[in-house]
Amino acid sequence: MDDTLLRFFIAATTFAVVVQAGILIGLYLAVRKSSAKMEALATEVRSKALPTMETVQSMLLELRPKIDVMTTNFAESSNLVRNQLCRIDATLTDALDRTRLQVIRADELLNRTMDRVEETSEAVHKTVISPLRQVNGLMAAISTGVDVFLGQKKRHPRNGSGGSQDEMFI
Repeated sequence: MDDTLLRFFIAATTFAVVVQAGILIGLYLAVRKSSAKMEALATEVRSKALPTMETVQSMLLELRPKIDVMTTNFAESSNLVRNQLCRIDATLTDALDRTRLQVIRADELLNRTMDRVEETSEAVHKTVISPLRQVNGLMAAISTGVDVFLGQKKRHPRNGSGGSQDEMFI
């Protein structure tokens, strides 16, 4: 019995080793087939992509100086624009400050002028119009007094309209 069991285990081990060998041979063939496909694909990529890459690389080499010049020009242009904007800002700020000062001066001038006009009108009123009213009142009083004294005018009571009471009811 021991022999049979030993033969059975040897047969099972042999079968397992043969199966493993078959699997390894299958893996080897699959890897070899994949390797062939990968090499064909690599060759195709080299034949198609590398000339394109070389073309792109040569274009980049040709364009690099132009791109550098463009970058330099753009940097200089942006610096010039920034400087011009600073100058414009300073000019506008100065103009606004000057305008503000001129408006303040014009306002002060107008206020002084209005004050002087008021002072002048008050002075004219005090020195010319008031004495003229007084002189006019004095002349009216003298005229009335002379008329009454000479008897040329009769005294009529006045009601504010300049006419007599009887004339008002007619």
